[in-house]
Amino acid sequence: MAHLDPTRDIVTLTADLVDVASESFGEQELADAVEQVLQDQAHLDVTRDGHTLVARTSLGRAERVVIAGHLDTVPANDNFPSRLEGDVLWGLGSCDMKGGVAVALKLAATVAEPVRDVTYVLYEAEEVAAVHNGLGRIAREQPDLLAADFAILMEPSDAGVEAGCQGTMRIDVMARGERAHSARSWRGSNAIHAVSPVLAKLAAYEPRRVVIDGLEYREGLNAVGISGGVAGNVVPDEACVSINYRFAPDLTEEQALAHLHELFGEYEIVVTDTAPGALPGLERPAAAAFIEAIGATPRPKFGWTDVAQFTQLGVPAVNYGPGDPLYAHKQDEHVSTAQLVAVEDALRRWLSP
Repeated sequence: MAHLDPTRDIVTLTADLVDVASESFGEQELADAVEQVLQDQAHLDVTRDGHTLVARTSLGRAERVVIAGHLDTVPANDNFPSRLEGDVLWGLGSCDMKGGVAVALKLAATVAEPVRDVTYVLYEAEEVAAVHNGLGRIAREQPDLLAADFAILMEPSDAGVEAGCQGTMRIDVMARGERAHSARSWRGSNAIHAVSPVLAKLAAYEPRRVVIDGLEYREGLNAVGISGGVAGNVVPDEACVSINYRFAPDLTEEQALAHLHELFGEYEIVVTDTAPGALPGLERPAAAAFIEAIGATPRPKFGWTDVAQFTQLGVPAVNYGPGDPLYAHKQDEHVSTAQLVAVEDALRRWLSP
């Protein structure tokens, strides 16, 4: 079994984590090693659910915060194991997000009396379908374990604070017609032609810009696919425009869907994917103290992350971790050693007396 030493410097600990293979559904060895580190800490109460670990301090502090990160990686792409070259650590998961996990694990082991009670969540299966997500399973089945005033998801954010996240919804807008021979097209009804008003609405659409907690979230409504057609000599009886709506976190999923029905209500609409946004909650005392400790200007998160899991539980959350997200999942995935050190130092200052 792999062995992890949380007293090693943050760069070495990150490399150690990278060197334990943990592609999605193959997290057991890494989860076992992480569990051993957590169980060795007398100040932590540890719960294991599958390959997901929850470790909590119980010091009676006025505030509780969650620090969370996923253990799994996407499949290797000739980028395993790690290698250190100058001030860059290369390797699968170094950016997304074993650097962040290393920071959380080191803090869990070495900050025994934080000024805030802390719940550390190191979970499985983030990189695959949501039904397998360990954080989501805890949120559904044991939500009390995630109760907190504020949460930090250690997603790579270039060591900056990205608050909240957009919601996302994908729909198929369907048009129906009647097949006919293309030489006698007047005998049918062309479904592809019928979706042209959908494309016109999308081209003319002006997305909202919404300011929440001083952050401007820009929405997006875009066609991401179009299909239809039977054969080169047949008027098609069916056509579909696939649309992705990225909505600001002031809207619920129900409100987002209602807006789409307002736009395309004359068509058949099928929801194919949906996930809620996450409010930044920067007005909360724990969040304000975090922003001050980090010393960075928060940015809105464009995209969806697991911070939305916390919003569903009424816990405001931000994304904060080492690594440039543009390199996540890439063959040349890497993380700056300076960012690893900076993120550890900032969170240690925030948690320490």
